[in-house]
Amino acid sequence: MNGKIYRPPEQGKAGQVFDSVFLLLLVYVVLFAPLVLGLTGGGTITKTVEEPTWEALQQNPQMAAQWEKLGYTPESAAELITTRFDYSIDPWALLLTAAVILGYFVFMIRLSEKEYREVIDERFGEKK
Repeated sequence: MNGKIYRPPEQGKAGQVFDSVFLLLLVYVVLFAPLVLGLTGGGTITKTVEEPTWEALQQNPQMAAQWEKLGYTPESAAELITTRFDYSIDPWALLLTAAVILGYFVFMIRLSEKEYREVIDERFGEKK
């Protein structure tokens, strides 16, 4: 050690505010972009039942009783019961997501290594 006390560079208040707002905006954009680009889930699938009865809707007597307590008939509950979320996965979107995440982590590791080496050089000087 060369005896000097290390003082990291300080960031001004304007820089801190900018960083905070920028990160908040970035998080908002990242969470909102899939909705705008139509990359969210596949929606729902509704199975049609010709003659809605509790048996045709695959509801046992206990389930039917609970539906009836809520004021539903087989006809009015049919859409609620037969509508399911579509959990199918698009392989290309999955690969694109994995590539983006992997690319981000590689970028962060490279950038962090560069900054880490700069701090070490600043603090201890270059190795000879």
